[in-house]
Amino acid sequence: MGAIRTPRGKWIEEGLRALVAGGPEAVRIEALAQALNVSKGGFYGYFRNRDALLTEMLDTWEYEVTESVIEQVESGGGSARARLERLFAIAAAAADGPVRGTTADIAIRDWARRDAAVAERLRRVDNRRVDYLRSLFSSFCPDEDEVEVRCLIAVSVRIGNHLNAADNGKRSRAEVMELIRQRLLE
Repeated sequence: MGAIRTPRGKWIEEGLRALVAGGPEAVRIEALAQALNVSKGGFYGYFRNRDALLTEMLDTWEYEVTESVIEQVESGGGSARARLERLFAIAAAAADGPVRGTTADIAIRDWARRDAAVAERLRRVDNRRVDYLRSLFSSFCPDEDEVEVRCLIAVSVRIGNHLNAADNGKRSRAEVMELIRQRLLE
């Protein structure tokens, strides 16, 4: 009986974890194999080289944070507000995940500052996210300016909340996040 291969997705997830921990320079085949407790030979069964892995990491991230999330939200049906509630819940639940997590998002944003191809992909992802938010908010908010404000706030809170170290006065961060959610759905 042959050895069980480490699934392709595990290499991609571990690559994203390495990206979060140390940027694209930290995505090294030997280090990933060591973290997965496997030989690096298994890597070459899936990927031609490191660049192929980096591309698949970005492909996976892009799909998971856009189309997969939208499919999950839409599968539940309901009003635009109900779908926004679902979207916010999905985003909150994925806060620290290796693919959908905020830390992966921030690491890719940092990488995009130094790599034009990554920056273009990030722009595409952000545009897809905002287009989807715009479609939901505009179904119950007739003011186009208000729709744009809500979209920017929603995206900014998703990304910026992880970077904000400020106290929230008498309220906890969770309480403030709930207030934001409520206001966005008004």
